[in-house]
Amino acid sequence: MSEEGVPVLLYIYDLSKGLADQISTYILGTHIEGVWHTSIVVFGQEYFFSQEGINEYPLGVFQSKTVLGEPQKKLTLGHTQVPQSVFQDYIRGLGTSTFRGSEYHLLKHNCNSFSNEVSNFLVGVGIPSDILQLPEIIQTTPIGATIASFLEHLTEGITNFRRNRQESPEFEQLNSAIEEARRNSLALEERRNVLNEKLARRERKKNKKKRRESKHRISADELTPDSGSSEGSSPGRQRRRVRMADSVEVISGNGDDRGGGGKLPSEVAEEFEQEEKREREEKKKQRDPPVVFKNAVDVQEEFDALVGLIDGKMTPEEMTSLEELHQYMLEDEGSWALGDGFLNFIGRLLNDKSLSEEASVRTLNVLACAALKDDVILLLHQDRREHILMNYAFDFDRLPLLQQKALALFMCNLFENLSSSEWMLYISEWQYCNQSISNIRVTTKVAVNSLLADDPELRDRGSAIVHNLACKEKMHQNKKLRRMLPAGAISKVFDDVAVELSMALLQFFNNSPPEEQVFRTMKALARFCQISSQDVPQLVQMIGPPPTKFSGMSPRVDEQIALVTKKLR
Repeated sequence: MSEEGVPVLLYIYDLSKGLADQISTYILGTHIEGVWHTSIVVFGQEYFFSQEGINEYPLGVFQSKTVLGEPQKKLTLGHTQVPQSVFQDYIRGLGTSTFRGSEYHLLKHNCNSFSNEVSNFLVGVGIPSDILQLPEIIQTTPIGATIASFLEHLTEGITNFRRNRQESPEFEQLNSAIEEARRNSLALEERRNVLNEKLARRERKKNKKKRRESKHRISADELTPDSGSSEGSSPGRQRRRVRMADSVEVISGNGDDRGGGGKLPSEVAEEFEQEEKREREEKKKQRDPPVVFKNAVDVQEEFDALVGLIDGKMTPEEMTSLEELHQYMLEDEGSWALGDGFLNFIGRLLNDKSLSEEASVRTLNVLACAALKDDVILLLHQDRREHILMNYAFDFDRLPLLQQKALALFMCNLFENLSSSEWMLYISEWQYCNQSISNIRVTTKVAVNSLLADDPELRDRGSAIVHNLACKEKMHQNKKLRRMLPAGAISKVFDDVAVELSMALLQFFNNSPPEEQVFRTMKALARFCQISSQDVPQLVQMIGPPPTKFSGMSPRVDEQIALVTKKLR
């Protein structure tokens, strides 16, 4: 995975093959460009939703097997930092819940609904609204309403038929087995292709090294007194002999199950996986390391205290969610252990006034430990439905101090992994308390309020959140393009955030914070000067205090001060 992530594309097919564009005005009374079918393309696979459920094909296979042919449009939705393994778990979860084949509805829950859901999960934005609104447009026309009614009855008949069939356990088991076999076959084929590619790449490196060594050996032979002998007199012959030996070695390596130095393919694959893991860890080290608090709380202690506080007050369904939380946090099960209604359980623990304030604090502390897990993104994605976590965080300034500290810890620790940190920067908006808010707006509000708090521990966590935000690569992307956009454009949100956080930093500098916090915040200010290269430096000059106030505190602080000063005019 590159630093900017894996590209996510939307493939758009016209089911009418251009006919809707030509005759829709005459039939419906309104122009429709096409009847759209969409799919998501990521990790070399194409995903779409139909009456068979979620379909997955290697890139290019779907086009060759259907009359649709090539997509009419290919739209780049963005880049994702979600790991492929986490995404596959997510897709499997959708396939057994909201996007089962029996849930398909031609007008209300179709391929475009699926593409929109997955797009939001991967990159934080949906697909174009005109695609999603097409059924509504059709239904507003006189004949469109008739067509919609007919299609709805037809779809209901298909759905009822499917549901009746699904009542048979044997039928369900057979379907599951077939689907599992198909997925395993695709996964095996993909794994085999990757393994072959890596083996070939390793073989090419080995051959290149041998040719280089052979070249040096031949050059050395030409300088020896024996260079006139029959063995040493023909460098060309020696080169040909080396190439032939290489060819023989490659063939024997491909023909023997124990290629790669007498190792089984599974052993070679394991070596490659370990090598890739080391590469991922190396990339993680190369990025600006986020400031997180891994040992701030003891998860066992927090969970036990939470159980004691809510004992006898939960419904059976909520007790199931509590057990799921235990499996995820203490038994080290994956996030697949958390059910679809898990966040509703968390929402009650955070917002129910009949429970003690301590229950909310303990819940947030457990979540702060969960934030450090690399698959927490699957839990966070549930929040896109009702925004339980983000709506709660938006009211940060109204929360008691202990809840503020625990919430700041949770949000700070979410920067540990790329996918969860990207989630905090999502710009998709929703309405809450008559305001348009988004993940990035909520994250910014928590950061500012924490940084300027009276409590020293909360200030410390606030300085960490601001530092982590400033170091996010996404904040620095498309800076020149954003400057060309008009004020208020949604894509300029990162520039607005940089200005808002910079103003908070300058206010924070009026105090006398410790060196660690000065370093984090001065580094953040230096980054914000790069993100918004006009507005932020002007703020520094107009509002103050000057960055040089902290000169001499430490070499690393002086280095960041120099970067800020360089941007001042």
